[in-house]
Amino acid sequence: MTMRLLSTFALRRLLPCTLAALPALSGAAPTGPALERPAVVVRAPERTVLVGAALAGERIVAVGERGIVALSDDGAQHWRQAAVPTSVTLTAVRFTDAKQGWAVGHGGTVLASDDGGERWTRRLDGRQAAQIVLDAARAGGDARALQDAERLVADGPDKPLLDLLLLGGPRLLVVGAYGLALASEDGGSTWQSWMPRLPNPKGLHLYAARQRGQTLLLAGEQGLVLLSTDGGRSFRRVETPYKGSFFSAELLGEQDIVLAGLRGTTLRSTDGGASWTSVAVPIPASITATAIAPDGRLLAASQAGVVMALQGDRLVPLNTRPLPPLNGLLPRAGAPLLALTVQGAQRAETEPGPAK
Repeated sequence: MTMRLLSTFALRRLLPCTLAALPALSGAAPTGPALERPAVVVRAPERTVLVGAALAGERIVAVGERGIVALSDDGAQHWRQAAVPTSVTLTAVRFTDAKQGWAVGHGGTVLASDDGGERWTRRLDGRQAAQIVLDAARAGGDARALQDAERLVADGPDKPLLDLLLLGGPRLLVVGAYGLALASEDGGSTWQSWMPRLPNPKGLHLYAARQRGQTLLLAGEQGLVLLSTDGGRSFRRVETPYKGSFFSAELLGEQDIVLAGLRGTTLRSTDGGASWTSVAVPIPASITATAIAPDGRLLAASQAGVVMALQGDRLVPLNTRPLPPLNGLLPRAGAPLLALTVQGAQRAETEPGPAK
């Protein structure tokens, strides 16, 4: 498991705190390992660094730095903080319905909630994840994989998870730095390593995971794109003309793939990755997040604080006012787009536009 420098975007997602979060802190951070101590209590959770958000029914659940989970039941007018058993940075959150959801973050953390995000319990941490990977490597008999897994155990729980997929019912997949990929069939009670089935021998970081039907898409650093058309039982590597990092990806159809990442690089394939075309962007700033709007448009967010929509072969700016650097987007039917920024959750005033 070769140590590598992470990109600027990855560093912002992975650092335990940034200056933008400090004004909202209600006091000194508790001592002890961040993995084991509860989330820092803040006066205004919506003004801390937030990285991802999801809808639990009508409720907004946003996650970010120091284990903060912010909840809003009135369309982002008012917020409160949820009870979380860890103070590591949380990087992504998903809900299957108004009650059941999961979040992932630093230290190999997976959290679960069965009450709409009010309370969270730990379902996985980096120590357990490393042991699972080691057991799989021993069973597989690959000498290099075994060596990497042993180093993972020795490193301790310092590898972040960066995205997750809900595969139906209690099934989920979590992915992250250094090629981490683990799946659960029972909501996180037990886990298995998917790393042996991924053609990722260098252990490249996995930043994004998406699903449409039986098609699963994973995207990461150094142009890594992995595709499964059988529900995740097997993956193949998809070649692209770009070898920089892809921080986000979307499946507009089972054969229609959009990748976006470093310096604004955006590629689209309508034939399952057999060929690619470049998508023009208004500014060469890294694209940190994408999302599908209720009207079908593909939306993208950049480090330059620009919200964009895919129109033909280009991404078109939608902002009517500047935004801070963006970490994520939460489209909502009949409500303003919610932007997750280094200065918290903000409504993104955007112009309506045609679908993709």
